[in-house]
Amino acid sequence: MEIAEATFVGSYVNYQQCPPGKIAEYAFIGRSNVGKSSLINMLTGRKKLAKTSGKPGKTQTINFFLINNSWHLVDLPGYGWAKVSKTMRDSWTRMIEDYLRHREQLITLFVLIDSRISPQKNDLEFLEWLGTHQIPFSLIFTKADKQSPNKTQQAVAAFRQEMLRTWEAMPPVFISSAIDRTGREDILQYILGINKGNFI
Repeated sequence: MEIAEATFVGSYVNYQQCPPGKIAEYAFIGRSNVGKSSLINMLTGRKKLAKTSGKPGKTQTINFFLINNSWHLVDLPGYGWAKVSKTMRDSWTRMIEDYLRHREQLITLFVLIDSRISPQKNDLEFLEWLGTHQIPFSLIFTKADKQSPNKTQQAVAAFRQEMLRTWEAMPPVFISSAIDRTGREDILQYILGINKGNFI
């Protein structure tokens, strides 16, 4: 898939404010500092479409981008260890959960996992929550350029082993790097296939 247009639509603090209509939405989420904004910029081919920061918690709203005038890419706030108040974390949690549970236009959620670290409890708990609420999702293991391909595969295998303790099967899995564009074509072709009715 070629991305000819990628336009910022707006930022919202609850799902009810999000754009009306029936345009398909593909949302991205992950623990703080997992490389979500960098991945979004890599996928769209725009260096500054999503704001990147070394400081966790940069994304604080539900951010919509219109891609090729045909589908929405949705950038959700991260979860995990962002140094913000409990009140703010609770507010983000409600905002994210309400969007995921009630937004009918959402087709699938891409959950980003740092490929350099062992399976994290908050990642696994979040996936369990998605399963409980029957929200379709895929996994994207990020920052693959930071280590050897063998270590990345070992990390994916370790995560798969943890998931299969409670899951019957794995969701779609992608490996990515915002630096060398690994995974870009696979992820975009997956979205294109869904849009054409070939998946899900």
